[in-house]
Amino acid sequence: MNRNFLSFLATCLAASATTPLLADMKPCSLFSDGAVLQREMPVPVWGTASDGEKVTVKFHGQEVSTVAKAGRWMVGLEPMKAGGPFTMTISGDNVVEIKNILIGEVWICSGQSNMEVSVSESETPEKAIASSEDSMMRLFDVPRLPLPPGLIGPIPEMTTRWAECTPATAAKFSGVGYFFGRKLREALNVPVGLINIPYGGSYAALWMDSKTRTEVAGSGTYRNGWLYDSMLMPLQPYAVRGVIWYQGESDADNSLRYRKEFPALIKNWRDDWKQGDFPFLFVQLTGFNFYKKEVASEPQEQTTWAELREAQARTAASVPNTAMVVTTDLGSPENVHPVRKKEVGDRLAMTASGVVYGKDVSYKSPEFREMKIEDGKASVVFSNAEGGLVAHGESVAGFTIAGEDRKFYNADAVVKGDRVIVSTSEVPHPVAVRYGWANYPLTNLFSKTGLPAAPFRTDDFPLIKCKKCRSLGGKGITNGICNECGGESEEYHLP
Repeated sequence: MNRNFLSFLATCLAASATTPLLADMKPCSLFSDGAVLQREMPVPVWGTASDGEKVTVKFHGQEVSTVAKAGRWMVGLEPMKAGGPFTMTISGDNVVEIKNILIGEVWICSGQSNMEVSVSESETPEKAIASSEDSMMRLFDVPRLPLPPGLIGPIPEMTTRWAECTPATAAKFSGVGYFFGRKLREALNVPVGLINIPYGGSYAALWMDSKTRTEVAGSGTYRNGWLYDSMLMPLQPYAVRGVIWYQGESDADNSLRYRKEFPALIKNWRDDWKQGDFPFLFVQLTGFNFYKKEVASEPQEQTTWAELREAQARTAASVPNTAMVVTTDLGSPENVHPVRKKEVGDRLAMTASGVVYGKDVSYKSPEFREMKIEDGKASVVFSNAEGGLVAHGESVAGFTIAGEDRKFYNADAVVKGDRVIVSTSEVPHPVAVRYGWANYPLTNLFSKTGLPAAPFRTDDFPLIKCKKCRSLGGKGITNGICNECGGESEEYHLP
């Protein structure tokens, strides 16, 4: 066995040696009937036993033994090809037999409520649920423990078991996760296992360990990482391919901090898993008008969700082996939980197919590349626009333009291949262009493969928030006055 992997196992055992000594040997509940093990990489297997008890794991032609220390044991299986079902036998003073194990692709599904929304709460659930039967797709739903902030003490043992994907199990599972897994099954034709750990309303800092959140999250509620402790740590170091992530709504009023927190969270997870820079694919915030049906068409002076989207886009551009899925076309002005989860899951799966598995698929949304000013018009060039851009409508919507006074106006926009010509008579000398810069963007620019163009701004103008309530409700600023509480606004800069 690889020496580095042996060292890794020793580190994991030392880090987890806090469990009381137990009389009966048993594996972690991740290793239960119906489990999916990650193909083509080392697979740790662990559990509890009496101190000094010899534990032997036999699986798929491999046999590995160890001795329990401080109530814990762990062995490592060599990489295996996709297949199954197989049986694992774990023997110590007692014998445990785990049946119906598959080897394939394992992904973690995490974030907050939009990852938590189930298939039964998604669009046209009856059709999705009726066709969900798939014995080669397995689901593991980590319980949402009602743990209080500031929990101190041992983490409760997981009691979840793997379940085959059936209409009954799929209906309750994450909609985004399920549709991601189903599309991945179609693309790869190997078993797929999904480990679901979202928590509604959670801040990014709740998913960090104490060291990371102290460094980047500051003080108060945001320092409390009890979701990391209670939902993520018990999964480590289960071998996984990567993570899909849908979160940010709760952090939208703190985009400045999120620019540091989100990359730090990804690094934290990768460091603790010790699998290198595993893929981290995430969903950019969709559109939301804070429960108001009527969406204003005027340019927004202050928009918390646009700022958070920008922080997410910067993460995708700067953190290796990450990718962002654009969803501004899938939102609802009145519903913070839009129901079109199939499209979100499908786009994540297409992204995984291209980024992780090297498939020749079109998964990249058009993105801003450069801008040139010519004859009072801005020529905005996009990358990922092979074959040209298209507008889903009579004219291109969503562009605003400003001059030296930094006042933005709605702009006329014309598609010319991979670029858009943006102008308005109200700005004869433009210096900046924005696209989709709103809580609920009224946009309609797409690639010819049907993916929406990513929101952006070409400027680095200072942004504004209310001095009193910090614009927490996202209702915007009008003429320097907060629409939330009537307080005065102030400028702030993002690095």
